[in-house]
Amino acid sequence: MSRISQPDPELTHRLTRRGMLGVAAGATAAALLGATASPAGAATETATGTTGHGRGRPVLPPGRLGIQLYSLRDKVSTLGFAPVFAELEKYGYDEVEFAGYTQGSAGPITLAQLKRLARDHGLNPIGSHVGYYADDPNAYTFAQNLTKVLDDAQALGLQHIGTASGPFRYGSTVDAWKRAAEDFNTYGAAAKARGMKFYQHNHSEEFSFATDNPKVRLYDVLLRETDPDLVFLEMDIYWAYSGQFRFSKRPDGTPAPFEPLNYVLRQPHRYPLFHVKDGVSDPANTYGYRMTDVGDGDIDYQKFISAVTRLRGERLAHHWQAEHDQPAESFTFARRSSAHLHSLREKC
Repeated sequence: MSRISQPDPELTHRLTRRGMLGVAAGATAAALLGATASPAGAATETATGTTGHGRGRPVLPPGRLGIQLYSLRDKVSTLGFAPVFAELEKYGYDEVEFAGYTQGSAGPITLAQLKRLARDHGLNPIGSHVGYYADDPNAYTFAQNLTKVLDDAQALGLQHIGTASGPFRYGSTVDAWKRAAEDFNTYGAAAKARGMKFYQHNHSEEFSFATDNPKVRLYDVLLRETDPDLVFLEMDIYWAYSGQFRFSKRPDGTPAPFEPLNYVLRQPHRYPLFHVKDGVSDPANTYGYRMTDVGDGDIDYQKFISAVTRLRGERLAHHWQAEHDQPAESFTFARRSSAHLHSLREKC
C-alpha cells in the first residue's frame, strides 16, 4: 500500500496542465529537510481517484515505485543516506536504485549498514548502476572488476545489477555491438549464477544506426545478440522518446519510425526496470525535449504504464524508477513525482 498523505496544492495546479548512510546531526540538516519537504509529504490518492485522470484503479502497481538515487546525489552527499531515505519513505516510495554506495562528505558507511537503513525505511534496494568498462585495470566496472561488483550487489540484496553505459566499447558497427553483446552475456551469466539479473540502461544514442550499415538500428542489434535469459533492459523512457525524435530517419533521410512502447510490448519480460523521466517537447532542442519533473512534461505515463501493466501476468513484473538528471530541487522533484504517479488512474 502506498505511504502518502495530504494533498499538495501546487501539484493539483500542475496536474491540470496535462488535462547517496549516516544520520545528519543538528539544526543544519533539520533546516535543509524542513525547507524542502511539505508538512505532510506527497499528495493523497482519493478513494474515487478523481484527480483529473479517470476513476479506474491506480495505474501504478502497489509496491513498485522507486527512485534512482542519482537524482538525489546532492542530498546524499550533504545529509547522508538516512535523512534521504526518511524523506523518500514519507513521499511514498517503495524502492531505491543506487548510483554508488558512498555518501561523499556525509561520512563512511558499510554495505550492511546501507542495506539495513534502506529496509528500516521500507525501501527495497532494487538495482544499481555500475560502469561497463574503463582503461584503469582497477576501475570499479563490470569489465575490470566483475567479481567485486557482484559481491557488493549480493551484499546489498539486489535483484538487479546493471550499467547505464552504452554498448559503444568497440565502436558503432554491427560487429562492434555484437562484441559488446558477448560481454553483456558474460556479465548476465555471472549475475544469474548469483540469483540476480544484469541489465543495461539506454540513452538516446542506442537508437542510432550502425555506421557500417545505416539500415540497422543498433538497439535492435543489442536485443538480437544478447541472450534474453541473461541480459535485461532498463528502458529510460525519456531517452527512448528522445531517440525516437532523433533517429526516426536514417542518415540518408529515409523514414525509420519506431515506437519505444512497442519494444516493451513485444518482449515485456526483458524490461524488469524502467526510468520514469519526463520532458517538455521542444523540437529546437537537439534531444527533442527539455527535461522536467515527472508530471510537468509531455510524456504520457498514464498510457505507457497502463499498456505494460495491463499485459497478462505483467502488472507486478516491473519496477518504475523516477529520475531527473538535474532537478531544480531534488526533494521537491522526488515528492512531486511520487504524487503525480500515484494520482494516475486507469481509464474506464
